[in-house]
Amino acid sequence: MKRLLFLASLLFALMAGAHAAAPKPDMVFIIADDLGWADVGFHGGNAPTPHLDRLKGEGIELTQHYVAPVCSPTRTGLMTGRCWSRFGVTTPTNNRALPWDTVTLPRALKSAGYDTCLTGKWHLGSKPEEGPNHFGFDHSYGSLAGGVSPWNHRYKQGPFSITWHRDEKLIDEAGHVTDLIASEAVKWIESRDQAPFFLYAPFTAVHLPVKEPAEWLARVPAGITGDVARHYAASVMHLDAAVGRIITALEKKGRRENTIIVFTSDNGGSTTENNDLKYPDDHCPSGKLPGNNLPLRGQKASVYEGGTRVPTLLSWPTKLKPGTFPGVAQITDWMPTLCALADAQPNQDLQWDGINLWPQLSGTEPVKPRAIYTVGPGFNSRAVRDGDWKLIVSVKEAKSEATELYDLATDPNETTDLAAKLPDKVATLRARMDELSKTDRDAVAKD
Repeated sequence: MKRLLFLASLLFALMAGAHAAAPKPDMVFIIADDLGWADVGFHGGNAPTPHLDRLKGEGIELTQHYVAPVCSPTRTGLMTGRCWSRFGVTTPTNNRALPWDTVTLPRALKSAGYDTCLTGKWHLGSKPEEGPNHFGFDHSYGSLAGGVSPWNHRYKQGPFSITWHRDEKLIDEAGHVTDLIASEAVKWIESRDQAPFFLYAPFTAVHLPVKEPAEWLARVPAGITGDVARHYAASVMHLDAAVGRIITALEKKGRRENTIIVFTSDNGGSTTENNDLKYPDDHCPSGKLPGNNLPLRGQKASVYEGGTRVPTLLSWPTKLKPGTFPGVAQITDWMPTLCALADAQPNQDLQWDGINLWPQLSGTEPVKPRAIYTVGPGFNSRAVRDGDWKLIVSVKEAKSEATELYDLATDPNETTDLAAKLPDKVATLRARMDELSKTDRDAVAKD
């Protein structure tokens, strides 16, 4: 009996040691820029996206994943786990978005032993001295400012036009922006040793202006006509191939099975003019972008579903079976979720608005209804979704307000405004919105 007890104790100790030594997951977070709901193949897009389709088939699609209506706010939510309005960030900004001492997602992961890298678009402070390396990234590369012209890598005309950098030192390189961002990601993956890593790859595709290489234009389906439409489709396909390159690099490194990959967009698709004259001339084609958010209502900069509900995929081969997550998720959820999976324990209250989604994603807890708060550009529009009900409040001329109410369970495309018919529901949701808005601007960056 003593011998059996000894062997049982030894086995338990070995199992406990094996569990303690289980490697932490690597993490790759990919954000497309202005990619619409229906721009991807798995939502019926007209441009093929085989790598994303495969990622969906092997992972989970989050069918109700929300972001901010525009780029810098979404990135603020990802980096902090808090609503962007708390930092006063509601529009694309070249100013420093975060206080210097903010515990960002990469900083939290570094405390848990992770190597960290950003390759792509930062847009949370466009001066080199306010770049990613100052907020937790070991290595950074790409655009300090916003989406750049694809070949000359210049941002809008003005003080931040020259923005392409490596580790916050401005550089000049040749090549298409999608290829450069992907190549840097692949090179960084190839250089990894045994430490777990967090790779953040915010691509600039399919942000204007689009101008694709001839090889990608040649692959566009013949049924897509018009210069801008064909360049846009090529940009989607090029982005998809870049995602495939990152996945292949993980596979060659032998790390794919224990890597969490998230793919999403920073906001809905856009239909603005491609050849925006504010950008230095890269001889890009003229015409409206064909960003497709159908059947959802609205587009980029709007708090309607088409501006904030985006195609989102999650893959972790050793932990997640393929399927669909029907619950409500928001960009602010990823910091609490990834920190929990990395065992990155904050030693202070980070005042997260997001939640750890892993128990629901993994099926250990049921999907739960929740409320999320969205603030549009300039604080001129707000939305609160609570369960299946969504209230939108917009500031009109003379500071008057317009109120809209939608039942997303029966009307996901927001076609029937029920505000006049259901004043009690409006009042309940407005009270919830007012409560959530109390933290607006409570964390604004100061000099």
